[in-house]
Amino acid sequence: MQVSEIRIRKVEGEGKLKAYVTVTFDSVFVVHNVKIIEGKTGLFIAMPSRKTANGEYKDVAHPISPEFRNALQDQILAEYNAGHVEAGTVSSDGE
Repeated sequence: MQVSEIRIRKVEGEGKLKAYVTVTFDSVFVVHNVKIIEGKTGLFIAMPSRKTANGEYKDVAHPISPEFRNALQDQILAEYNAGHVEAGTVSSDGE
């Protein structure tokens, strides 16, 4: 499976959440709301998640293998660091 498009929308504000990302795979499958987050050791991605009834967050979609997760994160962060970000910003709740 190949990444065919990465769209990054910067988040306004000074918090740890830096951007929302939409990733398209093989021009036929899209995943919205991947997040770029500033952690203690640098930027990382967080997959889209939802809050369960007991208050925990569970990923809605995620890579199965660590190798694919690392490759996906590397591609997304390379685009972000290169400044390939869409014009305008969104609020931290994705709107």
